[in-house]
Amino acid sequence: MNFLAHLLLSGSPLSTPAYEDIVVGNFAAEAVRGRAALEAYPAAVQRGIRLHRFIDSFTDAHPVVRRSTARLREAGLGKWAGVVADVGYDHLLARSFAEFHPAEPLPAFAQRQYELLQARRQELPERLQHMFSYMRRDDWLSGYARPEGLERALLGLSRRVPTGAVLATGAGAFLAAAEDFDADFREFWPALRAGVAAELAMFVP
Repeated sequence: MNFLAHLLLSGSPLSTPAYEDIVVGNFAAEAVRGRAALEAYPAAVQRGIRLHRFIDSFTDAHPVVRRSTARLREAGLGKWAGVVADVGYDHLLARSFAEFHPAEPLPAFAQRQYELLQARRQELPERLQHMFSYMRRDDWLSGYARPEGLERALLGLSRRVPTGAVLATGAGAFLAAAEDFDADFREFWPALRAGVAAELAMFVP
């Protein structure tokens, strides 16, 4: 899953212990590698990093997600199929956000996340601080809801990732079979939510 799903899966400010720390860790985890880097953070933020890693592992291993990535490999995405599926699933989550998260409109959720992360920006790895400035300025989280937002995200990745030029074709491949991917996502999302809820429950002091 990509940024929007990770942030949404961080829990709730009303019911998740150390919610803000979980959000910061979940977001920072994108650039935290190895045990030493993990342990440089306070324990509560480490929980967010571990949650991020759990989400990634659960997602990569799930048979429904593997069905999606197989379809994308057949469309020519090769080893980048998983990346396209992650960003594509964020697109599907965003475009039906009111259904999956009826408590809060997507623009309000996005602005709340930007404000939280901005307040604790100095805790993020340096390269994420730089990226976050663009994310906030251009409102990537809300932008995922539109096909052009998906295209922009994958085009940007194609330019930043070595040997990732094929990612520029990812949005077209994903949108060409959008109904199939939507069915996959709707089957997968409840399983992921249940897995995350169990993982978050382990964080309760």
